[in-house]
Formats: sequence, structure tokens, C-alpha cells
Amino acid sequence: MDPHLRNARTTDLPPPALDGELRFDQATREQAADDFGHLVHTEPESVLLPGSTDDVAATIRWAAKRGRTFAAQGQRHSVWGRSGARNGIVAAMSTRHSVGRAVSDRIVVGAGTTWREVLAATLPRGQTPPVLTDYLDLSVGGTLVVGGVGGTTSRYGVQSDNVISMDVVTGTGQTITCSAQSHSDLFDAVRAGLGQVGVITEATLELVAAPEQVRRFVLVYPNLAGMLKDARLLSAGAGFDAVQGAILAAPTGELSFQLDVAKFFTGSPPDDDVLLAGLSDDPAGRMPGTIAYVDYLERLAGLEAALRGNGQWFHPHPWITTFIGDSHVESLVDDELGRLDPATDLGKFGQIVLSPIRTGAITSPLLRTPSEGLCFAFNFVRVPTTADLGDANRLVDSNRAVYDRVRNAGGALYPVSAVPMSPEDWRRHFGSAFHRLDEAKRGFDPDHVLTPGYDVFEGVSRR
Repeated sequence: MDPHLRNARTTDLPPPALDGELRFDQATREQAADDFGHLVHTEPESVLLPGSTDDVAATIRWAAKRGRTFAAQGQRHSVWGRSGARNGIVAAMSTRHSVGRAVSDRIVVGAGTTWREVLAATLPRGQTPPVLTDYLDLSVGGTLVVGGVGGTTSRYGVQSDNVISMDVVTGTGQTITCSAQSHSDLFDAVRAGLGQVGVITEATLELVAAPEQVRRFVLVYPNLAGMLKDARLLSAGAGFDAVQGAILAAPTGELSFQLDVAKFFTGSPPDDDVLLAGLSDDPAGRMPGTIAYVDYLERLAGLEAALRGNGQWFHPHPWITTFIGDSHVESLVDDELGRLDPATDLGKFGQIVLSPIRTGAITSPLLRTPSEGLCFAFNFVRVPTTADLGDANRLVDSNRAVYDRVRNAGGALYPVSAVPMSPEDWRRHFGSAFHRLDEAKRGFDPDHVLTPGYDVFEGVSRR
């Protein structure tokens, strides 16, 4: 839509009748303007608390008629304001957190349901989603629209690969149930499609048998080369269910290299000697343990509690998440480490994530990864010691420089990052897959109503 035509739309249409509520008060709007990143603030005109899918559809139609944009918010865990709609309408989808009864290999949940709430319903039945993000207090809808990477992605793909069907409201206000078999064009454009063509209101998730326990090891390496050698070996085998890596800095600035590996089991524990055969880590530094599966899923709870306790949880989060192909990972990471000042670029509680991912299991067509069978998630989890926005913006500038170097090495951005992106950047990001998203946008959101915060398309951002 021509922006001038958008502004010419009538703005005095009364709100539709709703099962829920549309709020215009300043406090609600200010709350919706902020997100986990605390870096970009996009205050909406109003906030929808939907009581039904029909509420979402009716409000999208109302927004379009008034020349306004619309965006869905789950737990507002974006770090760059991308779930906002400046002067538009945002939907607090946390009101849509219904959890149906798990039946056979699936469960139906509202898009605002958190993965923690999903597990509360499935674990008593001995079932679990095959892929879970490390942080469980994210919404189902919020992760499906970006992909949802977890420790088991090498085996099962991303979370959006494991959704069976979805109820989606398009930018024209039409409600469609889509799956791989029905309306597959919409299904493929919504999964990892950054909310550009539809708002998920309900999802049917695949379930697998949940293990009872986890045999977990933290393996320590003296250098990057040793860590990468074992990461490749472990990711190629079937011994461990999850292989995740981290580079951490000691107070002295010295870096340590670790792999956190997990074997899921029920009944007899696995043979440690078989699991660890051929590895080159320091055996004296190994940290083994056997914990309940649910405790493994909560492994970040201690860090969250510490950050909440000292106030840093509420500071800006200038994080960047990328994927880099195996052929470039060692040289690129080594170069980035040479540029790093751990104290100012990561903070005491920060780290660099470096985890191997087998890309063959990923099937969501809009999730971009390097064109190699093995890539690495390469993420800067920056935890500033202060709430100073000037310093946070310095780190955002650094993120952009990191992303440019990753992209030039054939890597890709995972869009849950504090990295400014122009429409041209997004076209380059999606590459050959951009035509799929562009066609879906034309068909399902021709007036460019939905999710303007990503700035994917020209001339429609209200930020």
C-alpha cells in the first residue's frame, strides 16, 4: 500500500465488538512499547487483549480500514522492538494460553501458551515436544514465527519443523487452518516467516516420548581448535542427544572453551566410556552428572535468578545470534575472539555460544542457514553491567559489524537479534527464499498491515 493512501484511510471508525478488550490507557500502551531488549520502544495506539481468534481477526480488519498496523506479542522477548507497532495495534497474545489435552502424539495449544505450560501438560503423560529452546518462558507463537532453535535441533530440526497445523489470521482478517497438507503456502510462509503474513492463534504440536533422566557432561578444552574437533565428532554420532558449546571469560580475561553434552535415557544409565570414547577434552576437568529431564530443561533457572537478584535481568540485552558454516567457523571465530574485550563486550555473566547444528533436519523453508551440512550457532550473549543505553548501543553497533563479517563468510542471521536490518538486508538474508515470502505477503497481507517492526518490506514501517 502507498503510505499516502494509508494515511488517507479513515481513522474514526469505532472499534469492533469483542470477546476480550481493547485498551487505550497510557500505562498499558507504555508496557507494550518495551520488550526484553529494552533498546527500541514503539508505543502503540492501543493494545488488544484478545478473548478469541475472532477478536484478532476483527481487530486486524479494523486496523486495515483505519490505515494502522498490527503486531502480535507473546512474552515480548524480542530484543530489538520487532513485535511492536508504533501508533498501531498490538495484541497481547498471552491471554490466548489455553492448553488442550494431549492426544496420542500431539497437543493443541493457544499461541500465547509458554513452553513451560506445554510441558506441564505433557510431562505427566510421559511426553515432550521434540525441540525446546533453552529458555522455557517463551510463547509458542513467538518461537514458531522465528523458528525456535534448541539443543536437539540437529536431530529434530527447529520448533517450527515440529508443528502439525496452525490456526492463522491473515492480514486481510481471514482465519485459516493450515498444515503441510492444507494451505501449505500459508503454512510455509508463517513458520519462521517473522509474522509477515499471519498471526498464529492456535497450534497443534508434535510430541515424542519424554526421557526420565539425563546423563550430562561439561567438557573443558584449552583452545578453540580442540573444542571444534570434538563438536564435529559428537554432532556426527548418535551418542548424545544435545551438544552445545560456550566460550566464557574468567575475571582475568582468559577464555575457556566448553561443550555441554547430554544423553537422554529412561531406565539403565548409558555407558560413559562408550559415550566419551575418542574425545580430546581434559578428562580431569570433566563435570559429569545425572539429573531428571525436567531439571535439565530448567538448567538456566539459576542464572536467571542471579541476574534478577542483581538487577541485570532488567538491563538492555544487545544480543546477536547467527549461524556460520563449518568451513569458516574456526577462522571467523578466532578473528572475533581477537577483537573481543570480554569485560566490556560480554560482561561477567555473558558468554559466546558456539554449538554445532546438523542442517539436514531443518525443513522450515524460510529459516536461513549456511549451505553446509554442519553449521554452528554463533551467538554473543551480552550481559551489560549497567543500564546505560549509550553502552548498549555501542554493542548494537558491534553486533552489526559481527553480522556483516558472518554474512560475508556465508553465514546467516537468526532474526532474534539486536541488529538493525533494512529491507535490502532482509532480501539478501532470505536470498532465493525471498520470493516465497514476497508472494505470500501479496496474497495474505496485501495492505502490509502485519508486524512492521522487522522492516522487511519497503515503505510500510511505522517505527
